[in-house]
Amino acid sequence: MSQVLDQELTEKQLIEIRRHLHQIPELAMHEVQTHDYLLKIIKSFNQEFLEIREVEKLPTAILVYVKGSNPQLTVGYRTDIDALPVEEKTGLPFSSKHPGVMHACGHDIHMTVALGVLSYFAAHQPKDNMIFFFQPAEENDNGGKVAYELGVFKGKWLPDEFYGLHDNPQLPAGAIGCRMGTLFAGTTEVNVDLIGKSGHAAYPQLANDMVVAASQFINQIQTIVSRSVDPIEGGVITFGKMDAGTIRNVIAGRARIEGTIRGLTQKMIEHIVQRIKQVGQGIATSYGAKVNIEFNQGGYLPVENNPELTRHFIDFMKNQPEVNFIETQPAMTGEDFGYLLSKIKGTMFWLGVEDKSQLHSATLNPKEESIELGVQAITKFLDYRMNDYK
Repeated sequence: MSQVLDQELTEKQLIEIRRHLHQIPELAMHEVQTHDYLLKIIKSFNQEFLEIREVEKLPTAILVYVKGSNPQLTVGYRTDIDALPVEEKTGLPFSSKHPGVMHACGHDIHMTVALGVLSYFAAHQPKDNMIFFFQPAEENDNGGKVAYELGVFKGKWLPDEFYGLHDNPQLPAGAIGCRMGTLFAGTTEVNVDLIGKSGHAAYPQLANDMVVAASQFINQIQTIVSRSVDPIEGGVITFGKMDAGTIRNVIAGRARIEGTIRGLTQKMIEHIVQRIKQVGQGIATSYGAKVNIEFNQGGYLPVENNPELTRHFIDFMKNQPEVNFIETQPAMTGEDFGYLLSKIKGTMFWLGVEDKSQLHSATLNPKEESIELGVQAITKFLDYRMNDYK
């Protein structure tokens, strides 16, 4: 695609782009081939209204400024570009060429839709200024937070509002899903180290068993959600890994537990964190152990949609006869767009891709007709946002 395009990308071109991106998945902060291919496509668009910017300290990121004809605000649109450490098992002719890495979360769909929307506004100058952010490291290393803290969004590069999508295999192809309030939960990693005293299995009175202490810690943690969290608000605590001991007849003097917290509001996450600390203090006292707890949230805050912008987004989509709009429930999965929405008001929404496999699955195979339908719905909404709704 070396020639300059005077018109937006066609559905055939979008599918070709998506299939190429699907073959070159790359992990967080290593999206080099992806970056180069995206840049090649972007440079093929009409450049009259465009300004491309790269970030030295975030080298796989791309920002594109679209100059408006009569700007009153700056509208941002974000897409993530990284993949997952998953060995693909779809059997598709355009499967991943990178062993052990796959676009198992549909970011190839996200990027292609963003390119389609950008190509439209490159060919049809928008009324307001626009910023497209092709963001690395959504799955790990919270690329949105990194970009913000690097000062990427300053001056004319600061959107007044931000929009972004995530694909959803549980929704029909091309459907748009959204809700008021939280779309994605916030997530926080939890690491717990319990330190006691090892000893011979025959002499438990001379040791301090951390398998027992860790077991009691986990049992007590399970009462936090059931007895300390409002059932209407919801929260999740999962410990998926525990390491302790070396052999069956030696009492373990150390144990490590690793898990995750999920909450629909930042207030809920902070409440759960405080209760985990209190349980840790109790276990330390009860078992004469040292309990060290480490929390790491990074940029994975709840994706809390702005009420006013989201109401207008939903109303618009509901009133488009060609759009299949579905009001969705909040998801307990995480998304680092939540960090950007904590700094810049905006809305995140779903794009249905209709598949039996789930996100992060080795067999995820989104329906490609969702791409063009998504581009059409989003460009119409953004046009409306800039021309009719102020």
